[in-house]
Amino acid sequence: MQILVTGSIASDHLMTFNGRFADSLVVEQLDKISLSFLADNLEIRRGGIAANIAFGMANLGMRPVLVGAVGEDFIAYRSWLERHGVDCESVLVSATKHTARFVCTTDKDMAQIATFYAGAMSEARMIELGPIASRVGGADYVLIGANDPQAMLRHTRECRTRRIPFIADPSQQLAFSDGPQIREMIEGASYLITNEYEARLTEQKTGWSREEIAARVEHRVTTHGKDGVSIETPGEETIHVGVAAVDRLADPTGVGDAFRAGFLSGLAAGLGHRRCAEMGSVLAAHVIETVGTQEYELSKRSFLTRLADAYGEDSAREIAPHLKCPRP
Repeated sequence: MQILVTGSIASDHLMTFNGRFADSLVVEQLDKISLSFLADNLEIRRGGIAANIAFGMANLGMRPVLVGAVGEDFIAYRSWLERHGVDCESVLVSATKHTARFVCTTDKDMAQIATFYAGAMSEARMIELGPIASRVGGADYVLIGANDPQAMLRHTRECRTRRIPFIADPSQQLAFSDGPQIREMIEGASYLITNEYEARLTEQKTGWSREEIAARVEHRVTTHGKDGVSIETPGEETIHVGVAAVDRLADPTGVGDAFRAGFLSGLAAGLGHRRCAEMGSVLAAHVIETVGTQEYELSKRSFLTRLADAYGEDSAREIAPHLKCPRP
């Protein structure tokens, strides 16, 4: 199964603050907020939603096609992704803008304050999916992740026109989109993926109830942080999958992307939704134990061991034949 992964490609500048943001917030003065936090360290990492998802899928043995826009400073990043099995042939390179940048500070409660610079990402609206699908022999799914808003709308419309199943994953762009835009991005999606807060925001902005959204998409996947994930399909019993155990909490950045990478890898392998969610949860556990979104090391043996520990031997046995991790 061939999946095109569209969305942001960026570098991450990750800092930690050894305190609590909440201690510095004065509720009555939020309209005059002026704060500065002294960071303890700085990590510069590769990131971006689409790149993180594609990297995770490649580490599970898939061959995802990355679709997005970058600057000429993408050369080293491209090499990294291609060495790890990501198809970067369809990445558009801007002649004038830098690759997008994500700057994020995390406090000791794992709360985050972040800023995102779009840069070359704004040119993603120039990308047409049809030629990309033709190049790789067709697309079974297109994941439409957070990106330039006009690019997200264009990709969604093109998927409908070409009758390519699409996965709506608007995430951070929900905050900057209005109701009509969000309705257009999710109407008719094969899957709608959000976290719990984004699910409520989607309902609030679209004016659609939970039931009305369920009637407009084939499947709804909602992550609930430490409480796991739920998969809702009309007419079927909701599937709940708990999180996989972690050894340490290092950095939450990219955990949601890792879940999506595992879930999509399960879909590409033809597995049922429960197994897809279990794959996503185990990959997410690898990411939260490292600083950065693509710094984890994955082997087939360790992945299957964590699957068995979290979800039982049957899960590991069913998933094992579909794992083709570069490391044994």
